[in-house]
Amino acid sequence: MWKILGKDALYVEIPQVWKQRMLELAGDDEKSSKFKEIVEGAEVTYMLNGTTEEHTFFIRVPDDITPDDIQVLADVALDILKKSETPCIEIEGVRQRYQVIITNWHEPEIIGMNKTPGMSSGEVFKPIIQGLDGPGRLNSAFNDQFF
Repeated sequence: MWKILGKDALYVEIPQVWKQRMLELAGDDEKSSKFKEIVEGAEVTYMLNGTTEEHTFFIRVPDDITPDDIQVLADVALDILKKSETPCIEIEGVRQRYQVIITNWHEPEIIGMNKTPGMSSGEVFKPIIQGLDGPGRLNSAFNDQFF
């Protein structure tokens, strides 16, 4: 069985249980109130890297969050995870490695109905192509042996 901060969870419930437990374990001071406000409005996602067996929790914050707010978010999250008597994530009694990433990056959709404007497949590769043949780039096929 999976345990997230001491609470049983199915694999598909992990991000919601983690978010709920982090909100429950946050204190009642001013920083904790700000933490709760930000996390309640944030999307929390989870990823397991099967190769490294490392668990990752992503807190995706809105673009209007200030650097000071992000610092408060990080400070309170670190306090919660350090002071917690139960492991952040535990599988069948074995404590797992994990990381928490705070980000506002939203992956652009290249295809589909909700395609991000300007992100058609050709648009994605244009900066790469322009970087390869732009002015000031050395032509690797040219050498000075002919002169």
